[in-house]
Amino acid sequence: MNDLEEIATLLAEPEPSAAAVARGRDRLQRRMRSRRRVGWFVPGVALVAAGAAAAVVLTTGAPTNDGAPVTGKDVLLMAAVSAERTPQGPGTYWHVTRQSSTPDGPRMESWTRRDGKRWIKGMPGDLPDAVITAPAWKTLSLKGAKVTFGELERLPTDPEALKKWIIDRKGNENDMSASEIHGDPTFTLLALIMGLPAPAEVRSAAFRALAATPGVENAGAVEGGQRLRFPYPGGGKDIELVVDPEKALVTRSNLVITDDGDLAWDDRLISLTTEWTDRLPPVKKS
Repeated sequence: MNDLEEIATLLAEPEPSAAAVARGRDRLQRRMRSRRRVGWFVPGVALVAAGAAAAVVLTTGAPTNDGAPVTGKDVLLMAAVSAERTPQGPGTYWHVTRQSSTPDGPRMESWTRRDGKRWIKGMPGDLPDAVITAPAWKTLSLKGAKVTFGELERLPTDPEALKKWIIDRKGNENDMSASEIHGDPTFTLLALIMGLPAPAEVRSAAFRALAATPGVENAGAVEGGQRLRFPYPGGGKDIELVVDPEKALVTRSNLVITDDGDLAWDDRLISLTTEWTDRLPPVKKS
């Protein structure tokens, strides 16, 4: 177990002392600050800040400065710790924004109230900039089945128990990926950290479960966090996420998992923001 895993394990123990938490966070933040260097991806080229004492190699490995690499597992464990310590914010609507990286690319948004009513903007076929009431069938979804705020709040907070719940969950196979049908929990776990209003303890469990994924790699520091690669369940194009471990957020991804469970891919990374808000823009009258 390396230094970062020890920190994550320490902070994850039940009711650590305030002094232990402070010491662990201080060590963690010092390590992350020493590694966090912003790079910009150009197809086939890795660029880093000129004059950096310890270069971040984005194409071949994770950033290092003392011989101990920050692995993909490290990043996810750190995010799990941060998620557990970050309370769910107040607000009336769960607001999700996905923005394409192309200059004129689409921007899709949704606002979901706690009773399940939803409003959407920027969906294919809709008028530009029009906020409309979502059809009744476009509800929050998890593994091919409707999920409510209450169900999300009751999900297991132990990683193994959460994976078992996912595997046992029944859904409409027409709304599931092939890997989900065959019992792989990866996409469902990603949905819990990328777009659904899961509570802090559930998000932490999802990050921990993903940390155990065989083959997860850290490609290095980029704008917004650490760029992680997951093998596609069953084989195929790698899943790429940019994770900010200090904020426990997925900030960009080449995979879009919409609130209602659809999957979409992009050759470029798509920006993702999630927040609680009390503001709903004016809704177009039908």
